[in-house]
Amino acid sequence: MAEMELNRIRPGFWPVDKVIFAYFAFTCAIEIVWFREIPGAAWLLGLHLAGTALIVLAARARAETKPIPVIWAFRHWYPLLAVACCYREMSLIIPAIQPFRADQMLANLDYRFWGVYPTVWLERWYSPGLSEFLQVVYTLFLPVMLAVPFVIWLRGRYADFRYAAFLLALGFLVSYLGYLAVPARGPRFLLAPLQHVPLTGLWLFDSMQTTLNKLEKDHYDCFPSGHTELTVLACWLSRMISKRLFWVYFLYTICIVFATVYLRYHYTVDLLAGVVVACVLILSAPGLYRVLSEKGASIGD
Repeated sequence: MAEMELNRIRPGFWPVDKVIFAYFAFTCAIEIVWFREIPGAAWLLGLHLAGTALIVLAARARAETKPIPVIWAFRHWYPLLAVACCYREMSLIIPAIQPFRADQMLANLDYRFWGVYPTVWLERWYSPGLSEFLQVVYTLFLPVMLAVPFVIWLRGRYADFRYAAFLLALGFLVSYLGYLAVPARGPRFLLAPLQHVPLTGLWLFDSMQTTLNKLEKDHYDCFPSGHTELTVLACWLSRMISKRLFWVYFLYTICIVFATVYLRYHYTVDLLAGVVVACVLILSAPGLYRVLSEKGASIGD
């Protein structure tokens, strides 16, 4: 079946390619308009052009019998690598063009709903063991999320993989647009003066948190919660593999949602937004995938 799948794929653009192109066009327009304000704008525009050229060349590549393995792997996996570059790009765009900072607004929304600041209230539950466990859960976000398409890939279910990559890439890119519209750094910065108890762990806590702080220090990436949104999407996609794995991912999703607030990375309104975005994408992505697919293309929904 996998061999049949290989043989009937025709050169052309896939739905995920078109989504990536649309996102590239949007960010390139921003970089042209705010060329002087965005650091390294020329370099970013060059990377977009190079990336677009690679995608076009890979999409147009032809083979007599079956796709060239390197091109075949690139075509399937590049969207999940490209979104990582797009994440870094937003750390340059947002501070340069977006003067609004949403932290106080989001914290106020939390306070109005709960009557307390959730990250401060949760101090009564703090323990080194729980902090260590939740930091591990939070840090494993990317490997856990990517494990779903990786298993699908290993099983040779390439149509399902293409849809999974499409949905996850779309989820990442939509979250980046949210960061641009509602830039916020999180309660670990805004509410730090109100916290009475420092977070401490057991063994790996400090090194994991320090590494994440370095990677995310320049980012305004709270709203919506990408960790919540993408974990919900990965949980949904895990149904393609097995019902048992779905329940494992369901438990992991609960843990990481709690971890985002406990560890002071997110406001609770961020989590709600992440769940809403994930649900909207789960419902709308199959239709969008069909619209963007060429006639007769397989869909893995």
